[in-house]
Amino acid sequence: MQDLRRFKDYLHDRPKPTGIDVVCGLKHFSIITYAVPAERFDGIFPDRFKLDTVMIDGEEKGLISVVPFIDVDFTSAVYRFPTFTMGQTNYRIYIIDTDTGERSVWFLGTTLDSWTLAVPRYLWSLPWHSAKMTFDCHFDDATGRYVKYSVNAESEWAAASVSLVQNAEDSFSFSGFPDTESALVYLTHPLAGFYRRRDGKLGTYRVWHKRLEVRPASLISANFKLLSDLGIVTTSEQNRPYSVLIEPLNTFTIYLPPKVID
Repeated sequence: MQDLRRFKDYLHDRPKPTGIDVVCGLKHFSIITYAVPAERFDGIFPDRFKLDTVMIDGEEKGLISVVPFIDVDFTSAVYRFPTFTMGQTNYRIYIIDTDTGERSVWFLGTTLDSWTLAVPRYLWSLPWHSAKMTFDCHFDDATGRYVKYSVNAESEWAAASVSLVQNAEDSFSFSGFPDTESALVYLTHPLAGFYRRRDGKLGTYRVWHKRLEVRPASLISANFKLLSDLGIVTTSEQNRPYSVLIEPLNTFTIYLPPKVID
């Protein structure tokens, strides 16, 4: 079973942005998570990292999340600069950095619906890929719930579609964790990300955000081509998520440029 975790032990003041650090709002932010046998992640990331596993019904599972959202007011955190809006989806596995002991995420990659993709993909060699994304989402202010949440991504690398809804009876449920707060720290508060750069080197970057005010939701349907292509989550399993979380809007600070690790 996972350790007891408290947000007070993980929250800290925002490091002062400098240089080319950016700030952005993440609108229609969702985290669709799957729990699958740990061996499916063999060979995906370097030995420096280990899977942050969860015991579910006596079986060791690894967790992987698909995280779609719209970047809104994406701009410099330091200077006056034009703002950008663009759809994005992150694919991330929950890991532990054995060098530091920090719980982090391993990015399989990201899809982005913007011409600005050229900067992370070619300047920094990040595993980011082009996608044409459409969001059809309706948040009911009266109930504080999404009555419709639909995202589609046309992409050679990671075509995707997902449909969610929030019902009055939706509730948090996290097998393998001692309580809800421990699970939410695990799922929503990793601040360091690692990935294999397009040139084969190991890369990393950090983010900062306040505690995310996510609420539970239900999945209607999902099809994430990348997860089935890699054999991590089968097509049928994709319609049986471990958890679904949504927040209408939050704010992230992203510390740039990403670093290369020798």
